[in-house]
Amino acid sequence: MPHPFATRVGVRRLVTAAIAAPSVHNTQPWLFRLDEDASVMELRADPDRGLPVIDPSGRALHLSCGAALFNLRLAIRVTGHLPVVDPFPDAAAEPVLLASVRAVDATMPTAGQTELYATIPHRRTNRRPFGKRRVPQVVRDELVAAAREEGVALGLPGPQTTAYLLSLIAAADAKLVADPAYLAELARWTPDRTRGDGIPWYAFGPRPSGHGLPLRDFGPAGPAAGREVDDFAARPQLGVLLTRGDGPRDWLRAGQALQRVLLTATRRGVATSMLSQILDARCTGADEPKAHGHIQAIIRFGYGPLVPGTPRRPFPEVLERV
Repeated sequence: MPHPFATRVGVRRLVTAAIAAPSVHNTQPWLFRLDEDASVMELRADPDRGLPVIDPSGRALHLSCGAALFNLRLAIRVTGHLPVVDPFPDAAAEPVLLASVRAVDATMPTAGQTELYATIPHRRTNRRPFGKRRVPQVVRDELVAAAREEGVALGLPGPQTTAYLLSLIAAADAKLVADPAYLAELARWTPDRTRGDGIPWYAFGPRPSGHGLPLRDFGPAGPAAGREVDDFAARPQLGVLLTRGDGPRDWLRAGQALQRVLLTATRRGVATSMLSQILDARCTGADEPKAHGHIQAIIRFGYGPLVPGTPRRPFPEVLERV
């Protein structure tokens, strides 16, 4: 097969797959650059799309870019090439350069890789209530294995730990919504008009009633404030993504693991959304338990209704040429 960087059509296919990844508040904080001889594609962070209130360290930004990197790897792999990733190739001189990626000849992809790639456009963040049906153990084991394949642990907490986590999330959420700076930052990324980024009103989901899961309310003010109220399960099925370290390399790796987990869930018909308030609020003094590692994401798993996707920035905005 032709080299995946050889044509504009091929490059567009790769970048389109990459930018379908989830990102914090749908900020899409990534840029891609193809070098002069079309042999290396760079993934760069876009600091202008950072969230200084809830993400001053750039942890969530790196996770978001890691998710895009996983999609890019998968898109390269299904062309019959192997993605060779060099993370942070020049961290001192260019901290925004998160990874350089080459594509070398390889065997054809496995059926599993092809199926996972085909799932990319169908992954959604589902902020609606999930049904009572439990995710079966065989699927839960597959999600754990997906994270492990990227060198990250996915813990599946039992009822007591889940209740403890939910109490921390509720306290963190209350702290965040009492912070005017947080509300202003949230408003910036929840536009009341159509644009290529941010979380539009139709993706907010219903307003939590307060009788169950403390899901983040993306519409505390404005025209969406009067939307429907609904109950969320009091004992959801959660997954906790854990890394041993807590620096940029760990965050980038965790983002790749997160996306592999999310795509695996989507492939199995499982809906997902994030519960990130603990991680956001710790920037203002809160902290999360670290008994088994550093929490990088808390994922809600279940079975819910189909939901629409969120917008993406156009291809020319995210691809640069040297």
